[in-house]
Amino acid sequence: MSQKQLESLIETKKAKLAIIGLGYVGLPVAAMFAEKGFDVLGMEIREDRVHTINSGKSPIEGDEPGLEELLKKVVGGKKLHATSNYEDLRNRDIILIDVETPVDETHTPRYAALKSACNSLSTVLKPGALVIIESTIAPGTMKGTVLPLLEKNGLKSGRDFLLGNCPERVMPGKLLANLRQMSRVCGGDSPDTSAIMMALYRNIVEADLDAADWATAELVKTVENAYRDVQIAFANEVALICEQAGADVMKVRELVNKSPFRQMHIPGAGVGGHCIPKDPWLLAYGVAGSEVPLRLIPAARAINDQMPHHMVRLLEKALAGQSKKLNECKVLVLGYAYLENSDDTRNSPSAALIGGLDALGAEVVIHDPYVNEYKGDVFEKAAGCDAVVAMVRHDEYVKINLDRLKSTLKTPVLIDGRRVFDAKSARQSGFDYWSVGLGR
Repeated sequence: MSQKQLESLIETKKAKLAIIGLGYVGLPVAAMFAEKGFDVLGMEIREDRVHTINSGKSPIEGDEPGLEELLKKVVGGKKLHATSNYEDLRNRDIILIDVETPVDETHTPRYAALKSACNSLSTVLKPGALVIIESTIAPGTMKGTVLPLLEKNGLKSGRDFLLGNCPERVMPGKLLANLRQMSRVCGGDSPDTSAIMMALYRNIVEADLDAADWATAELVKTVENAYRDVQIAFANEVALICEQAGADVMKVRELVNKSPFRQMHIPGAGVGGHCIPKDPWLLAYGVAGSEVPLRLIPAARAINDQMPHHMVRLLEKALAGQSKKLNECKVLVLGYAYLENSDDTRNSPSAALIGGLDALGAEVVIHDPYVNEYKGDVFEKAAGCDAVVAMVRHDEYVKINLDRLKSTLKTPVLIDGRRVFDAKSARQSGFDYWSVGLGR
């Protein structure tokens, strides 16, 4: 198949697509291309997930506007089908890879899923096909890892198949909206490949599509999340200063941002999710062993990683004011997902908080309306607790009746890591209220 033939197949929507990995990125991508009329095959190694998707249901819980309805529509219309068999990919013209790319405790990329996908795909890859890596990867991964694996069975990039990198830009709770409205970088093995990628993505992306090479695409995604991490770390450090100075960081932020070209981020109880805690390390890994001195990125990571432990310290101070010790107390943690109104628990700051509380001997009760194992009545879970620690700004918590919450507690201590509650209202309800960035 020639490039012109592939371009024609995309234009007429006769190109057969495959999406490897049907998680937070791959599933909505597959559904959106299917909605536009493409024949889409989803490749997923988890059989339970395959069954759920083929029944027209979304395995992604939480508030994900439009996804369940879209999935039901495209599965029912026979435009999207899921499989766990790589042999089914032999006739696919375009393959998108959307698998996890985590880092380990030494901040080293662990590409087990990516390597497995590339290895398996190399055995069934159709000559002339276009392969696009949407997973976030460290600079140099396309050339050093992906390319050799896809070429291991004799096909050559640029001659026998096309290879591109188009990093995803999505956030749980906004998956479909982000895919439509966020710009994308189409990094190809040649300008022609980038052009074909842009023609493909124009079917689902309403924002800018920019052509680039592999290295630029890899860098753009890792840099943008490292930037956010650094900015959040700055906000968190300012919050700690405000606590000591007796000021409210949210008021400071409001007034700072009135000055032109200032946009201070929002501080909080920690940074979670699959991307921000990981992508700065992917960026750093891209220059590992070089002469580039990395200072800011590791420092930002350290600041953000310690915020859940700062929440533990705030709780200890509040309980001391009530003449109580943490190892004698029962603590309710509100929220286990990393993001409001989501079931995504990857790199959850709550997990770090709970680990700290466990280590100090506290009894911990967890509530989260979106995480199956922690669902339940929040007031029943609060009964007899000595303190509440709010870690996630779920809508359910914003609307909570503070008077009723206080009445169920043994001790009215409320530690707020996300400004879920208004300080004045909480104190009027009788709480000893503490929050990140709020001076006493």
